[in-house]
Amino acid sequence: MPKILQSISISSPPEKIFDFTQDYDKRLIWDTFLKEARLIEGAKESAKGVKAWCVAKNGMGMETEYISFNRPKVTAVKMTKGPFMFKSFAGSWQFETEAPNKTLVTFTYSFTLRFPYSLLSPFIRSNLNGNVKQRLVDLKNCMEISS
Repeated sequence: MPKILQSISISSPPEKIFDFTQDYDKRLIWDTFLKEARLIEGAKESAKGVKAWCVAKNGMGMETEYISFNRPKVTAVKMTKGPFMFKSFAGSWQFETEAPNKTLVTFTYSFTLRFPYSLLSPFIRSNLNGNVKQRLVDLKNCMEISS
């Protein structure tokens, strides 16, 4: 199962970053990978068991469900519906205090591709890795400018 892991240090406390990243009313402020992000099934805020719908700028949409929500340390989701190319997909955010007012944010994707997309695994992994890295840079810029 391919795995992508990227981290970045952000000059902000973990609680502030956690709350900002998990607030779907603010998601598109920093997440430049997405063109749509919303909680579904009547949910008003992120929590374990809550489902979300996100659409990438390339038009691919994915429904996810929170399987972990431990503010301000970690949150994780798994795909419940998504592009046919993914047999499975999961993502997690970790927020670790590095120093006062400094947080290491780590984003991890794990996924399995269906055949014939599995033949493109190196390309898809590289593309997703670049997207994750850019999302973290965008989050850092957004958090540090607004601080």
